[in-house]
Amino acid sequence: MEITVNRTDVLTQIHPCFEIDMSKALIRNLSEMCTLFHIFLGSLSVITVCGNLLVITSVIYFKQLHTPSNFLVLSLAVADMFVGVLVFPLTMEFSFSSCLFYDDIFCKVRGTFDVSLCSSSILNLCCISIDRYYAVCQPLTYRAKINDYVVVVMILMSWGVSVIIGISFVIVGIHQEHCAENCFLDGILAHIMGLIFSFYLPVIIMLCIYLKIFLVAQRQARSIHNTTKCGAAVSKMERKATKTLAIVMGVFLMCWLPFFLCTTVLSFTRVYVPLLVIELLNWLALSNSLLNPFIYAFFYTWFRSAFRMIITGKIIRGGFSNTNLN
Repeated sequence: MEITVNRTDVLTQIHPCFEIDMSKALIRNLSEMCTLFHIFLGSLSVITVCGNLLVITSVIYFKQLHTPSNFLVLSLAVADMFVGVLVFPLTMEFSFSSCLFYDDIFCKVRGTFDVSLCSSSILNLCCISIDRYYAVCQPLTYRAKINDYVVVVMILMSWGVSVIIGISFVIVGIHQEHCAENCFLDGILAHIMGLIFSFYLPVIIMLCIYLKIFLVAQRQARSIHNTTKCGAAVSKMERKATKTLAIVMGVFLMCWLPFFLCTTVLSFTRVYVPLLVIELLNWLALSNSLLNPFIYAFFYTWFRSAFRMIITGKIIRGGFSNTNLN
């Protein structure tokens, strides 16, 4: 009969301090991993803030970018910048999964900022898609329908609805703590309305709009191709438009859809989802605020020119606000 001896047990019996040393080593390794993880997330926060600050500075400083369409991009950049400034650090300190089980005042604050700012980012993306719809599908009436007044209303509605959604989640949570089982249906209704207005409804609107834009752009490209001899250029333009629309919706859905599907499952079923998966999906969703400046700004030559002038410090010397960025 073969006897197997655990080397760790023997060493622990011979040297009682061996088990303590192992525990200290494990704690030290976990501490180092946690530090590296926080440095990585902190770097993402800095990149998110800096990228969106470039967009904000560009739109505010350069007069060429003072258009209704770019004001929507500015509003999106402000929302995404605050995600980097507030939501990233708060989520690092009070994780999404820990707040599922221990919901103190700091978790409520984190949740309010998280829901409000992320909802604002999503709703601003929805407004941008509406702006693109009129620019592509109704170019003759675009300037009449999408003017400064309409854009201001769209921005105020995006931020107003987002704040209401964020505050309502906190109010419902506090109300449920006091009335327990009697508020169960109210809680479910609040979750349903929150998920619909903060994600599912904007997503459906954006999908329908971008599908319509894609079909109209294809039809316009074919019409130009049939009446001119620039088939190669038109084909290239069509491919670029298709690629841009695919990137816009693909990145957005890649970042947000897994998290909201997981949230929906957790809200209305008893399905077990590992905490690590919840955390990863939450950070994947937040990363959309990091990617938005690259998608909605870096694709345009005038924004790239503005970024170069800002990064090189030319605007500090002054006199560049009327620069032609084309």
